[in-house]
This record gives sequence, C-alpha cells and structure tokens, in this order.
Amino acid sequence: MIAKLLGNLKLIWKVLNRPSVHYSLGFLTLGGFVAGVIFWGGFNTALSVSNTEAFCISCHEMENNVYEELKTTIHFTNRSGVRATCPDCHVPHNWTDKIARKMQASKEVWGKVFGTINTREKFEAKRRHLAENEWNRLKANDSLECRNCHNFDYMDFTRQSKRASQMHSTSLASGEKTCIDCHKGIAHELPDMAGVEGF
Repeated sequence: MIAKLLGNLKLIWKVLNRPSVHYSLGFLTLGGFVAGVIFWGGFNTALSVSNTEAFCISCHEMENNVYEELKTTIHFTNRSGVRATCPDCHVPHNWTDKIARKMQASKEVWGKVFGTINTREKFEAKRRHLAENEWNRLKANDSLECRNCHNFDYMDFTRQSKRASQMHSTSLASGEKTCIDCHKGIAHELPDMAGVEGF
C-alpha cells in the first residue's frame, strides 16, 4: 500500500516537473497570474464582507445581545455623528493583524454551529468569560483597536475631566496601562464582576 502511494506521488511529481507539451510557458504564467488575481480578489471581497456590521449582527446571538447594548452608548449615537461599528472595535485595521484576528475568530464559528450562546440565558452565563477573552486580547495588543480612532498624541487634556486628564497623562503615557484597563464596559454591559479588584 505504501509502495503504491509512493509510486503515485513519484508519478505526480514527474508530471509536474516536466515541461508542458501543449501550452507555452508564457500561457501558463499568464494563466497563473490571472488565477492569482481572481483568487486574491475573491479573498479580499470575502474579507471585506465579513468585516461589516451587517455581517456581525447577521446572527441573532450578536444582534439580540451585544448590538442592543451598543445602541445605548456614545459609540453608536453622539453629537458628531461618528459611529463605531463592531469591526472598528473588534478587528484591527492593519492587514496582518486583521488576518490574525480573523483566524482567531474562526473558532467562534464552532460556537455558532453548536449553539454555545444561542439563548439569552446561555449568553449571560458565558458573558464574563467572553468579556475577559476580549479584554485580554485588547490588553495584549495595547488596545490597538481603540487607538485606531483615539490617538493619544492628539488628545486635548484641557478638555477632559480632571481625573481623565490625570490618568491619560500619567498611566497611559508611561505605558503602565492601556485603554481597556479603565474602559471596560464602554460599549457593552459589564458581566457580574463580583470578586474582581477595582469593581
């Protein structure tokens, strides 16, 4: 059996290794280029579609839970009309970081398939675990998604409250803390934080 498999692999390698009998090298190169462009276009289109709020709330788990909570925050409606959507806060904007996050999020598909949080009760039971995963991710990347919109270099401390100005100009500037350390629950309800220091 192994000998037959090795024989088949050698035959495939021999076919791939010899020059083309029917097509020129230029045609094969051009065909490969066109196929690559089509693949890349399809990949980027799928990536763009999966990076929209409509895609995020297409499952009722998100629409009926966290999206409803987002609607009551300043990130949804505010005086300037600038609104953060799900991917703004949960997907990095840089391409490599975005791909890494998408690969990480692919395991969340299993949760959808197996109904891990398909009811409000199940969602509430897992809320703290889900929130802590997201907080840890943001802590690890220095709140990269927050910094896509909130640039520390352009903050006007004089227009902030005394406490915010003090925290932003000391802890945040020194790198001791990152946005998510102080801004948990900024867009969604906090889970039961009993037993957590500082709450």
